[in-house]
Parts: sequence; C-alpha cells; structure tokens
Amino acid sequence: MNYLRGISGKIKFGEPLKGHTTFRIGGKAKVWFEPESVEDLTNMVRAAGKQKLPLFVIGSGSNVLIADKEINGVFIKLSSAYFKKMSIKSATIYCGAGATLAELINTAYFHGLSGLEFLSGIPGTLGGAVFMNAGISAKISAEGGSASGGKNGKTKTKSIGDFVKNVTVMDYKGNVKKINSDKIIFTYRKSNLERCIILSAHLKLLKKDKKKIKKNMLEYIDKRRKAQDYAASSAGCFFKNPSNELSAGRLIDLCGLKGRSVGGAAVSRKHANFIVNKGGAKAGDVLSLMSLIRKRVKNKFGLTLNPEVKIWQ
Repeated sequence: MNYLRGISGKIKFGEPLKGHTTFRIGGKAKVWFEPESVEDLTNMVRAAGKQKLPLFVIGSGSNVLIADKEINGVFIKLSSAYFKKMSIKSATIYCGAGATLAELINTAYFHGLSGLEFLSGIPGTLGGAVFMNAGISAKISAEGGSASGGKNGKTKTKSIGDFVKNVTVMDYKGNVKKINSDKIIFTYRKSNLERCIILSAHLKLLKKDKKKIKKNMLEYIDKRRKAQDYAASSAGCFFKNPSNELSAGRLIDLCGLKGRSVGGAAVSRKHANFIVNKGGAKAGDVLSLMSLIRKRVKNKFGLTLNPEVKIWQ
C-alpha cells in the first residue's frame, strides 16, 4: 500500500484480532500498527487521514467487542517501550498510555504512592483507563469489586479521572498537545478525549505507608476474584449502571438471566453484568444476547441499559 511507504513501526495487514481482545472475538484489521515513537504515530495518523481510514486504538483489548469481519481501518497498539515509560517526581507519576494498569499500580506501590489501588485486578492500559474514566462504585462490591461498602445506602465512587493532573494527546491530524485536568470532562465511564489518541498522563497521588497500599491492593483483587468471572473470556462489565444506586448486574439477575446463552455467548452465572465467551462465540451471538438482556430489563423495570463495552463493526 503506497500510502504507508516511509512509515516506521510494525505494520501488518489482515491481522487477526481475536487474540488481541479479552473477549477472544473479532475478525481482522485492514491495517495493524505498533509505532515505536510519536513521529511514527504522527505519520500513520496523517496517512490514514488522507485515505479516510478510521482509527481504532486498542490497549489490552478489554472493554471492546469487535465484529467477525475485516474492519476497514487502522488498529493502533502502543506496545513499544517508548509508550510504557514511567517516572516519579514527588507524589506525581508520569505514565505512558501503553503501560498496563498493573504496571502503573505496582510502580506507584514501589514508590509509596497511593490512590490507584481501587484499579487493582482490572485489565487494561493507562490510556484506555483514562479514555473511559475507569472506576468503581464502592457500595456495589460485586459490580466494582470495592474493598469497602458505602454507608446509609449511599454509593461512593472512585475513578482515575480524580487523579489526572494532565494528559498528552495526539489529535486525528497528528498534532500533539497537553490538556490540563480543568479542561477534561470526566463523567461515568466517559471523557471528552474521544477524538484523540492518549499518549501519556501525569497522575497526582498521595504518599502512604507501603504496607497499607499493599493491603488495599490485595483486598480489591480478592473482591474481584470472588465476585467476577475471572476464568472466562469476557470484556468486563458489559453494561453501564443506570445510576449510582442501581446495578446493571442486579437488574439482569432479577430478570432471571444468569446462564442464559445465545450461541457461544452466555450471561455469567457468577456476575450477571458479564457476558462470557463459552468457546467459539461470535460477535453476533454477543449482540443478540445484549438485545435480549436490554429488552427484558426494559420490560420488567422500564429502564434502558446502555453498553459500557465499545462495539466496533
């Protein structure tokens, strides 16, 4: 493809995508790209723009469902060491978007920095977590894996956006800029960073005793392992909670849908807000099951469940 001439980095054509997602579902990428530097990424973004090719940024492949066909676009994975760099200054940690949450949390722990322990056990990268404002609802332990419950019926929430100092991004024209937190809108599982590629972020944390940090990390991991279907292939929680006080998983459970399946996709018997791949599931199976769940919840409770998982078709 002539438009890719002169672009450095790893480029593949027709790359199978299922192995790059936690759902183990997906067709092929027209173009798969792993840049080694910001310059590589800039060149690809501009080349794709000239060809009117959509961009899909894929981190750890969680929180996404990809159709079983060749997707016309450029899939970008920030997997090189350059995009995984981390550094510490006082209580602020700089982290590249390609670093996993586990790498970030462990680095913070090593330096006695607290605040991100609630993300322990969540698959994903820093870039993806900031993009979707990953977090938990503390009252609903089964939903968010909280280490503590709320009091008096109130729900406490935590999200990574609470700790973001600034984010460096590349827009879809290849321009790089830094955005301070006061210009970023973080809401429930969403941010206003949708039309750009997150390159890195500075996170403001708190100094704390390492033993207490480790204890919190292990508590969150333990809660998640007990409440969520860790062994199965899934994209994580499939639907957003309708509100802070209403758990999507609870509503689905009350509809009697645990274990319900369509083809190779099934509602987890352990956590109703997880759709799992029993083996050989197709994207169409998941979408059909999603529609069934939404219809049942709408009929029973008058509520519309919206997917938290991104659907790429």
